[in-house]
Amino acid sequence: MDAREAAARAHREEWARLVGLLVRRFGDLDIAEDAAAEAFAAAVERWPVDGVPDRPGAWLTTTAMRKAVDRVRRESRREAKQLEASALHAADPPAPAGPSGPLGDDRLRLVLLCCDPVLSPAARVTLTLRLVGGLTVPEIARALLVQEDAVGRRITRAKAALRATAREYRPPSAAELPGRVADVLTVLLLVFDEGYLATASGPLRPELTAEAIRLARLLHDLLPDDGEVTGLLALMLLTDARRPARVSASGDLLALDEQDRGAWDTALLAEGHRLVRERLAAGVPPGRYQLLAAVNAVHTCARDVRDTDWSQVLALYDQLVRLDPSPVVALNRAVAVAELDGAQVALAQLEPLAAALAGYQPFHATRAELLARLGRTREADEAYDCAVALCPNAAQAAALGRRRAALADARSWPAH
Repeated sequence: MDAREAAARAHREEWARLVGLLVRRFGDLDIAEDAAAEAFAAAVERWPVDGVPDRPGAWLTTTAMRKAVDRVRRESRREAKQLEASALHAADPPAPAGPSGPLGDDRLRLVLLCCDPVLSPAARVTLTLRLVGGLTVPEIARALLVQEDAVGRRITRAKAALRATAREYRPPSAAELPGRVADVLTVLLLVFDEGYLATASGPLRPELTAEAIRLARLLHDLLPDDGEVTGLLALMLLTDARRPARVSASGDLLALDEQDRGAWDTALLAEGHRLVRERLAAGVPPGRYQLLAAVNAVHTCARDVRDTDWSQVLALYDQLVRLDPSPVVALNRAVAVAELDGAQVALAQLEPLAAALAGYQPFHATRAELLARLGRTREADEAYDCAVALCPNAAQAAALGRRRAALADARSWPAH
């Protein structure tokens, strides 16, 4: 591995830890972010000349601490910070400090900080990608498909919001931790979903799904006994395993029942199934993400869509409805009902959801398919029109058009 590759690897592995350490030491997000960036820039410059150090993480920590202290010293108006930083820097490299247990890990603290409830969902996603993921502003702009200046403003406002509430670096208490982890999981799933079906380009954004999985792995390493953390990681792995078969050779987006299952990533499937089994063996009632992961495990265990154990899928959704009685969960449950009890029964279950899901594209697509199965062609066409109008990108609209054509002959579907 040459020096530049070593620096890139160190950036992936050390960025979050280093920023988290600097935030804890200096209590300032700007100082932490800038000092970490300067340390990695120094590595790119020095390692090809001096050689890769034996302990890259320690080298980066020492360099970043010096950069941070230099900056504090330059800001004469922050005399108190200067004294504090000088005292902290007396030990080189600094000795770890903070509480024991998961909250003693600077990376977890940083993730929790970026997902503070005081921030909007968009701000949480952006700040997580920047401070935890280490993405640059241009990279985040490309990932989220927004202008660079908008990303910069979002980051600045998020930091200001944390600072205004005196939470720029206040780790959550043990009592706050479960709720804060739930916020983190929501953010990671938002990032993953945007990558798996982009809202403004498409059809896939693998750099976003990879980043979400990397951060979920980090969270799982830090909280291995948290069932919902494990469940979310398993859900992401089992979903991303299907990505190689999600787009056809001609660029068409393929639904689950259209995919070549032989193209699925077997390593990711094996890891995801193992995590699901581990949670089942724990004997603890599963949460939302664990149930969604189990549903995906059932789908990905079947060698052919016709082999899918729909009874098991329905049983899992029955559990999920009790935990999350949302219209979207009810919609997904109705899909399983259609396979077991027929399109007519499932369609009846969709009707009460119409108002709540009027702007939700999958609702109209599902309804269109059920109507087509029943031979109600005119109504199916109207539902397809609604679904296409709500598609987030051209690839999904094209996929719906193909499904619509395939279902045109309703006689090929049983209307039981």
